[in-house]
Amino acid sequence: MTLSFSSIKEPTHNESFISLPLYITNTNKKRTEPNSRVIKMAGKSLTLSGLAAAIILVMLLLSPEICTGHDYRDALKKSILFFEGQRSGKLPPDQRLKWRRDSALRDGSSAGVDLTGGYYDAGDNVKFGFPMAFTTTMMSWSVIDFGKTMGPELENAVKAIKWGTDYLLKATAIPSVVFVQVGDAYSDHNCWERPEDMDTLRTVYKVDKDHPGSEVAGETAAALAAASIVFAKRDPAYSKRLLDRAARVFAFANKYRGAYSDSLRQAVCPFYCNFNGYEDELLWGAAWLHKASKKRVYRLYIVKNKEILRAGETIHEFGWDNKHAGINVLISKMVLMGKADYFQSFKQNADEFICSLLPGISHPQVEYSLGGLLVKSGGSNMQHVTSLSFLLLTYSNYLSHAKKVVPCGQFSASPALLRQVAKRQVDYILGDNPMKMSYMVGYGSRFPQRIHHRGSSVPSVVDHPARIGCKEGSRYFLSPNPNPNLLIGAVVGGPNVTDDFPDSRPYFQLTEPTTYINAPLLGLLSYFSAHA
Repeated sequence: MTLSFSSIKEPTHNESFISLPLYITNTNKKRTEPNSRVIKMAGKSLTLSGLAAAIILVMLLLSPEICTGHDYRDALKKSILFFEGQRSGKLPPDQRLKWRRDSALRDGSSAGVDLTGGYYDAGDNVKFGFPMAFTTTMMSWSVIDFGKTMGPELENAVKAIKWGTDYLLKATAIPSVVFVQVGDAYSDHNCWERPEDMDTLRTVYKVDKDHPGSEVAGETAAALAAASIVFAKRDPAYSKRLLDRAARVFAFANKYRGAYSDSLRQAVCPFYCNFNGYEDELLWGAAWLHKASKKRVYRLYIVKNKEILRAGETIHEFGWDNKHAGINVLISKMVLMGKADYFQSFKQNADEFICSLLPGISHPQVEYSLGGLLVKSGGSNMQHVTSLSFLLLTYSNYLSHAKKVVPCGQFSASPALLRQVAKRQVDYILGDNPMKMSYMVGYGSRFPQRIHHRGSSVPSVVDHPARIGCKEGSRYFLSPNPNPNLLIGAVVGGPNVTDDFPDSRPYFQLTEPTTYINAPLLGLLSYFSAHA
């Protein structure tokens, strides 16, 4: 989660902990146009970011696919391992990140339910259901489309998905109720303590008939439906349970329409406040239910509601808040296979969206740094990089199988070009960037050492068995020393259009990892490990 620098005071090392509101992290993605220097070329004005994008496009068009020698298989292994560091609840015997221990073992007890398990979303100790469900959906999509290239890591990826779905099943056990958050964010963000020592409020929040939350319920339905495909052959009984629950949760989301940002505003805003409306999550949930069940009712729902629920509104983004682009790409596969001409408009939307991401012709909301990084305004830029790159790669595969290209104005983009753009972003993350730094912890010889993450930055229970209280952790937050515990595989928020990266905990926009940054990487790294 991230917060814009304009709305928070950065600390200095001589400030007291109590004056540090920066622990309140926030995914408010306010749209602002960045200030770019403008230069003249051939009588035309180009921003520096626009020039960089044009150069990148020319290089991609004229060059064969670039192979930089990255160990994508090793990066894949580490990207999945990261999720073990984010686990909440009773850890299993095969837990590999040994510096973590059991935590939050009474979650849900205040509401008389069992809500143990699941994932902490980022560097804090709150369980936010909205991004957790999206993370689970994206891990599942990665396995569905790229599982065959995961090799021995496929088993670990499936375990990571199940850790999420086991929790989502608990959160949806009561009909017409979805538990969407455990933990008071303000209380949690006022402390810097490892999850094993947590003594902050573990308030439980839910949506129901009287307090609707169609976006979080719709995303939860999508996650359960997508995961049911993953388990269809591995565990048919579990798969059926997931799909049945997905259908029930979707029906609730659709019948009692409303935004959880309205129902639970003080709890979820500004952290995971929904800025894009709940309509996209309803279509998203229906799309995954259609893919998982093949039932006509979901196809008809999509056709009937595509205008009402604004299927064409991509706004050049895809992530935990906005699913429109993902819907169009997902549904386009059927069109490209010649099985669903009635979905043709979704393919047109997908084509336009893909073109809007390409260097040199990208939409003004999408920039490229001089170092070649895809950039969108707001914090935690890597969440955009991984999610958008995933769609580029996924769509390129759908096009390849159909022997199609994407019409982008005066030229056509081949599947190979889309793959090259996606690969460039992955390589940037792994170290091909102006800082010569991998933005994945534990990968390469140089990577972030001071990530904005409580468990990683505070001595582990193994090394420091005594409790470290809420305010006692401030000295570890403010310390210039590297984190004592490596959160292997964590991809941080990363740099923006300047390509600069201060390896410092207070710059949480840049140094905080999130589950939804890593989730799309599973598919990307799987593909490139087999096709590099």
